[in-house]
Order: sequence, then C-alpha cells, then structure tokens
Amino acid sequence: MTEYSRSPHTVYHHRYHLVWVTKYRYRVLQGGLRLRVREIVAQVAEEKEVKIINGVLSADHIHVFASIPPYLAVSEFVKLVKGRSSRKIQQEFPEIRKRYWGRHFWGRGYFSSTSGNVTDEAINAHLDHHVDAHRSENLSNLSLD
Repeated sequence: MTEYSRSPHTVYHHRYHLVWVTKYRYRVLQGGLRLRVREIVAQVAEEKEVKIINGVLSADHIHVFASIPPYLAVSEFVKLVKGRSSRKIQQEFPEIRKRYWGRHFWGRGYFSSTSGNVTDEAINAHLDHHVDAHRSENLSNLSLD
C-alpha cells in the first residue's frame, strides 16, 4: 500500500528523481567537500519539509529521490539547494575558488523525473469510464460529467 504524505489541507504522493552536475563535470565531490554538500542538501530538505527517500553523491553529480510537498515547486527546491551549497562550499573551501573562479559551482539546469504508483493508462481508463468522456463537443478533451 502506498504511503501518502499529508499537510493540513492536502494528501499527496509526489516522488521526484533529481540530478544535477558540477560545472564542467569536474570530479570535485570528494572528501570533506562531499560530506559538506550532503549536509547542506539535508538541511535545505529539512527546512522545506522535503523528505529525501534515497540519494547518491558521485564525484561529479548528485542523484536525489525525494518527496516534495505540492506547495513547493521542484525548481525552487533545486534552486535553493544548488544556490546555498555553492555559496557555502566556496566560502568554506577556498581551494575550490581557484577551479570555479566565476562563482558557479554547479552546472546550469538539472534533470527531473516523477515516480508514482498510478500510470497514464490507469488515469485514462478511469476518465474513460465517465459518461461523457468521448463526446465530440468536448472542449480540449475536457468533458463534463
């Protein structure tokens, strides 16, 4: 049975696979810096009530499988993690500044994919069982029950 997350007015099951890379794919996520990045990601997740289900820090990229509440945009969470970690790493590890002289530690963008227990086919099958699902006057495939 799926465990749903709850907030005061919402029940949800949002799971995201997120990946972002270091700038130029430099393999710098090692040693103390790697541990510090892990701490920062965990801190931001806790502050924003994001539950990290699983994750891996490789030498040049990060994978995070997380449950993100519906009131927080995925892009906002990634922006906060990347921004805060970049700033703190460059403050705490001065040797990184030589390699990343432009103050950008992470590469632009990120990968995001959803995971869930309901497939597209299941949703379409549910909608197709409604009375007016296939009437020709449906506006943009939205029918009225």
